[in-house]
Amino acid sequence: MIRENKTVELFGTIGPACSSQNVLEDMLREGMTGIRLNLSHSGLKESAGMLEAFAKAREKTGIHAELLIDLQGPELRSGPLAGPLFLHEGDKVRLVSTGHQEKEDIPLPDEVLRAVRAGDHILLDDAGMELIACGDADVVKACDAAGDVLALPGTVLRGGTLGSRKTVRIPERDIRMPVLTSEDIRNLHEAGKYGVTAVMQPFVTSGKDLSDVRSVLARNSLVSARVFAKIENRRGAAALEDIAEYADMIVIARGDLGSDVPLWELPAVQKDIAARCRKMNKPFLVVTQMLTSMITNPVPTRAEVSDIFNAVGDGASALMVTNETAVGSCPAQVIRYLKRTAETAVRFYAGAVPAFRA
Repeated sequence: MIRENKTVELFGTIGPACSSQNVLEDMLREGMTGIRLNLSHSGLKESAGMLEAFAKAREKTGIHAELLIDLQGPELRSGPLAGPLFLHEGDKVRLVSTGHQEKEDIPLPDEVLRAVRAGDHILLDDAGMELIACGDADVVKACDAAGDVLALPGTVLRGGTLGSRKTVRIPERDIRMPVLTSEDIRNLHEAGKYGVTAVMQPFVTSGKDLSDVRSVLARNSLVSARVFAKIENRRGAAALEDIAEYADMIVIARGDLGSDVPLWELPAVQKDIAARCRKMNKPFLVVTQMLTSMITNPVPTRAEVSDIFNAVGDGASALMVTNETAVGSCPAQVIRYLKRTAETAVRFYAGAVPAFRA
């Protein structure tokens, strides 16, 4: 049962749309309690200008907001592109090693290219686009043995616009990557001087994953930093109780999670994780497409505010928006709707009389 005085933490994501001090001040005044920096796209050093603006905004408003860094972790991502790549249904494409692509190629990690088989489906950018591999690992091995760039043919099943460093998933394959990348370790080494107060680990599948992260934090004098564990696949959901022992916050990350389970099952998975977190008295955060229409529109959809309301009703201790503030047209309005909807939900579930009945 939600207490009437329950406070829901509200995280925005910093990016080009909210990189100025004035916009960040507006977001803080609207109720933002923390900001996320996605290190899959840029490191702490490269983001120093935005982080300085955030620090000044906190000082100006007198609001102490959390700085949460979202590490790269074992997440698979496509490589950098010179510009947007437009994919159309039926297009024939070439999947190549990152860093060796030509203009129309799709750069992928070698681990993906070596694991894929003919007929495998490759999901890009939170499953917004879908390819099918027309070659398999035997083709890759032959290229590899010859010392050539790894490459596979593919066909576009569901098109879209592919940008740099978007998520990659092959539902048929379990591709294991190191818990922390070399870039993650470098960023954790520098985290203290940038005022980082929390760390989000992607694709957590065991308590040991977080134990490894905490060991690196300890070596860098960051033992007080909160650790957020992103649940992004079936393995993570199955190991939730083990993970929760090492996590300060469980993150129901619906982007990749919604690529690992049938999309129509995602609400049931979300509610199951929420119920188990409540049973353990473990705080949890809900993220992904909370207010995605507000990337371009000043007002959200009815479905989006209902989604926020229901997440709070399920016991969420925190909510997070991503592209809505990072690249959206109205970052402060996003936080306003997030805040007001969460507050209304808290009052309603605590038994307050709805305004329309007062």
